[in-house]
Amino acid sequence: MAHRKRWRTTAALMAAAGLMALGAGTPGASAAEEPRIDLRVLVVDNGDSPVEAITAQLDSTGVPYTTIDLNDTTRPTVTAAFLSDTVDGTPRAKFQGVVLPNEAPFGTGSAEQTALEAYETTYGIPQVDAYTWAHPEVGLDYSAYAGTLDGREADVTAAGGAGYFGYLDGAFAFEDNSASVQESYGFVATPRTGFTSYVDTAVPGGSGRGSLVGEYAHDGRRELVVTFAYNQYQEQFRLLARGIVEWLTQGVHLGQSRNYLAVHVDDVFAPDSRWDTERNCTPGDFDCVGGDGEGTTPIRMTAADAQYAAQWQQEHGFTFDMVFNAGSGEEWKEENGGTDALADQLLADKAQYRWVNHTYTHQYLGCVQDTTTVPWSCAKNADGSTQYMSQADISSEISNNYDWALAHGLPVDRSELVTGEHSGLRSLPQQPDDNPNLAGALAANGIEWTASDNSREPAQRSVGTSTLTVPRYPMNVYYNTGTDAEMVDEYNWIYTSAADGGSGICENNPTSTCLDDPLDAATGYDEYIVPQEARTALGHVISNDPRPHYAHQSNLAEDRMLYPVLDTVLADYQALFADNTPVQNLAQAAIGTELQRRGAWKAAVDGGNVTAYRIGNIVTVTAPSGTRIPVTAPEGTTQQLLLGTAAFGTPYAGQRSAWTTPELLQDALTLNLPA
Repeated sequence: MAHRKRWRTTAALMAAAGLMALGAGTPGASAAEEPRIDLRVLVVDNGDSPVEAITAQLDSTGVPYTTIDLNDTTRPTVTAAFLSDTVDGTPRAKFQGVVLPNEAPFGTGSAEQTALEAYETTYGIPQVDAYTWAHPEVGLDYSAYAGTLDGREADVTAAGGAGYFGYLDGAFAFEDNSASVQESYGFVATPRTGFTSYVDTAVPGGSGRGSLVGEYAHDGRRELVVTFAYNQYQEQFRLLARGIVEWLTQGVHLGQSRNYLAVHVDDVFAPDSRWDTERNCTPGDFDCVGGDGEGTTPIRMTAADAQYAAQWQQEHGFTFDMVFNAGSGEEWKEENGGTDALADQLLADKAQYRWVNHTYTHQYLGCVQDTTTVPWSCAKNADGSTQYMSQADISSEISNNYDWALAHGLPVDRSELVTGEHSGLRSLPQQPDDNPNLAGALAANGIEWTASDNSREPAQRSVGTSTLTVPRYPMNVYYNTGTDAEMVDEYNWIYTSAADGGSGICENNPTSTCLDDPLDAATGYDEYIVPQEARTALGHVISNDPRPHYAHQSNLAEDRMLYPVLDTVLADYQALFADNTPVQNLAQAAIGTELQRRGAWKAAVDGGNVTAYRIGNIVTVTAPSGTRIPVTAPEGTTQQLLLGTAAFGTPYAGQRSAWTTPELLQDALTLNLPA
């Protein structure tokens, strides 16, 4: 009992002194005098979007959590026993942080609320109030302003920048995507004693500034108070999500989060067909009536376009993945006098790019296509079974392209592949299953990572026993357009009503919205399409989503339409994030590995096979043998080796993080946090 009393006194002193930042222990105390704090978050969910948003961030990061659904009548009751117990004689806090829909979801003074607050006080556990109104009970004056925040600028305060929001460069704007829809609502208020604002804004229609996100320290507890509503897709939340989780976990948690952007440029060396602005289709396509494309001018980069691509990369510190069809390039060369200035220029600059096998001549690797009807269908054998491209033919398309790359000194990774149109993989409605000959051809050619279309298959999956997919985001910059005017014309055809001269597709598709008016041919691309596509891509970048985006070589030709989108994404990113939070530009194999590790980690956590806790400044994690463990920790953290220690992880966003495993002969990962 004496030991227990001594620990309680230590915990109370820590809380009173505000020493709840992880890594802050009692001077001179041994590890045995510290409680065990499990690296798991408690989420109390009322079904509203702010809690759902934070939960989505925990999922994306890889932070384990337990959910209490307030709408479930069979949910567990929050008691002292639910929140804490004793393990091997050491008091244990089962949760390192608590996410609540507001400051008192169980009711002020209720038994559950009292138990939760006592737990937080005893163990120094932080609490996030996902969304609440401004009032004295959360450390704020009553609102100086309550209303829409659409388009308003917010800023990270000095305190926020010095703490867990220091990865942001400063000011950012709330989304304002539609003048007719209120997208954000919030309360702007002046902090009271004990409240430290981390994100604030100018009081609309008033004077001074008021808090939107801040910490309220009171009664031995700490709350992160958020006074605006949001959902997981809004940019303002995506920007703040990392900081909310880092504050919640005090910078020590399982999982990691980074910002990613990779861009695949498909069809390199090959020409792309051109949109016909008169017939509103692409000659040569099965559904384009009135011509097979002969006599039309295809879209293909020039040597000058290749020079510009290399220069752009150098200026932006960014590397394209050139997804190439060497055989199509050889065919073009034979048909155009036996020379190819584009190929010569790209090969001269080959070391400046990453190169990905896109098959030799971009053939369709799935079922044999019967084009006698629109839409096309899979051809059938005499017995009614589906005709598929053979394994030998698929293998030839892969190997011939790879062999050409080796012969020309391209730095290509044999394990990576992008099939033409992601063909060979299942594709509804015509081909509900993979080509049964695909997996064998992939294995025979050493393919470990093959691209899939994220709009069809967003989850990574196996193809046979040797290959995993890497889902890619299609960019809304069309392969069959080389000029801004062509792009606008096709965009108008797809996204305007029949009454406005469009196809009316948008009227019949429940997931689409028609434009109010057709875009102007001269200005529509720069003024409407570029901002839309850049915002979509940036949303992926800042969502801890490593999936690559893909466009086509045609988008680097003629009007070079892809660059304004990427320029906007990178410029907006640079304006929003500090230098310690750079964009991660990964190769396809690295992206596939990241997704694979996430899947294995989620399976281990969901299966209850991970144990992770902190006692004092020591973090211990056990997981199934061979499982890569993602951990984020403060600068100065070291990994315990059999003999000595080593610096842990790599720096990112003011923290250090890594996928790691215990060292040889160790059965647990042990990290030493800085004192």
